Amino acid sequence: MATRKKAKGQGKAKRKKARVSKSTRRSTAKKAKTIRKKVARKAPVRAAPPKKAGPTGTIATKPRPTTERFPKAPAPSGLAQRVSSEQRIGVVTHYFSHLSVATIKLEPGMTLRIGDVIHIHGHTTDFTQRVESLEVNHAPVTEVRPKDDFGLKVIEHAREHDGVFKVRS
Repeated sequence: MATRKKAKGQGKAKRKKARVSKSTRRSTAKKAKTIRKKVARKAPVRAAPPKKAGPTGTIATKPRPTTERFPKAPAPSGLAQRVSSEQRIGVVTHYFSHLSVATIKLEPGMTLRIGDVIHIHGHTTDFTQRVESLEVNHAPVTEVRPKDDFGLKVIEHAREHDGVFKVRS
């Protein structure tokens, strides 16, 4: 194999820097800029409206009873309505968000069928839907009983410990 010898004395030519005079160096140096703060504009001062002349003495009033000072809040009508038209049938035990499926544990003596209207209510959950899909061990069924471990397709996000109510029609 043939090797090539380096030429002696001929390397890369170094560039010489041009000399800069002091006067040129001063003019090209960056000048320091003075920074001025922006002053916020003040809102124009408006004169206060003239005060009306009124009685100089204060009038004593009788203290009102506490029932007048703090009126009672009306009873929530939604709670009374839910008790009369809905029956608690179970509790959400788990929610699978990627499938929108809730697993529900039914209370003893309760059944759930396709076509029933249910109301799922919790701390941040509150929606009503018709039961359209029930599955036990990945097999579709039409009715479930308390001992069945089943999944229910839901239309909104349900959380664990949310109550499940059957709406009476």
